[in-house]
Amino acid sequence: MIKLRLTQIELHGRPHWRVTLPQADGKRKLRTFVDKREAKAFFDLARIENHNHGTAVLTMSDSLRSDAVHASEILAPFRVSLSVAAKFYADHHKFITESESIESAVESFLAFKKPDASERYQKDLRNRLDRFVADFENRKIGDISAADIQAWLALLKVAALTRNTFALRLSALWSYAEVQGWVRENVITKIPKARVRGTEIGILTVDELDRLLGAASAETLPYWLLGVFCGCRNSELDRLDWKDVKWESKLLEVPAFKSKTASRRHIEVRPNLLAWLAPYRKHKGKIAPKMLRKRLERDREAAGLLAEWKPNCLRHSFASYHLACFKNAAALALEMGHTDEGLIFSNYRELVLPAEAKKFWNIVPSRDAQAKVVAIL
Repeated sequence: MIKLRLTQIELHGRPHWRVTLPQADGKRKLRTFVDKREAKAFFDLARIENHNHGTAVLTMSDSLRSDAVHASEILAPFRVSLSVAAKFYADHHKFITESESIESAVESFLAFKKPDASERYQKDLRNRLDRFVADFENRKIGDISAADIQAWLALLKVAALTRNTFALRLSALWSYAEVQGWVRENVITKIPKARVRGTEIGILTVDELDRLLGAASAETLPYWLLGVFCGCRNSELDRLDWKDVKWESKLLEVPAFKSKTASRRHIEVRPNLLAWLAPYRKHKGKIAPKMLRKRLERDREAAGLLAEWKPNCLRHSFASYHLACFKNAAALALEMGHTDEGLIFSNYRELVLPAEAKKFWNIVPSRDAQAKVVAIL
């Protein structure tokens, strides 16, 4: 058996010192020195390493030894050994390589959302996530960092609010991927939201609303009514059924699975709205009719509001006239599905005068409007 040893030899008529290094495969390696002290220092170091780590360490090249020393210096402030660091890297590399591709992750996520999500939401998810996939093609989702996503969002040529919506959709994807074990965490939560500059709240005047309701068809009228007198979001209106109108208790229930905030809430159906909805009392099924967007556009055009239409003006009108008339921000926040009544004050306070608010809550159907509804029963 070959042993580690230091011997004196003669080469070219001069004394030299040779260190014999046993190898892991049973062979040997020789190192020859002119200086005895240098040979002895090398021999002593090899003996210590052999004692601590076996013969394998004696086969290390000088470049590998130098690299190990440099790595130890890097890790010193963290008090982490080379073996621990190497294991961490190996585990991380294995996790990344075994993670799902971004293309497959998106398809799996969309399939998961399909049974419960509305068609509108599914389409929005598909459009936004496909745009992301196109720019990160063939990447593993576990290898995409928060910095990568933040840079991608910053390069989108869209408004700040739209950019935040992209981030929200990606966050839903990453949360799903975390449950599946494809990512270690939802990195989207580390990305700050884009700052959205305040915009003026757009509401309908009493006259505009009167014209709109008068121009609405019998099929679309309930959609307009529940939007403006209950403050429902568009996505919620798309999901509501007539069974959600609780006639006896005079409430509209927005179930958790139909609510944007995933929490159930009730909205008071006030006397004027009850009068409008009375002809629909025996209706069943979805409140929103088919071909909704085109029907709503025709109504707005007939009311002279097509060009001047303000985004989310139904919900904003409800909040503004409600606060001005009933002066109860806490109740309004509950009906709108908000958790902070301070948001109500900052957005809707003093937008309309109390006198106009009183007119708003006294808009009732004419006999012609009632006849139009009854005709389709």
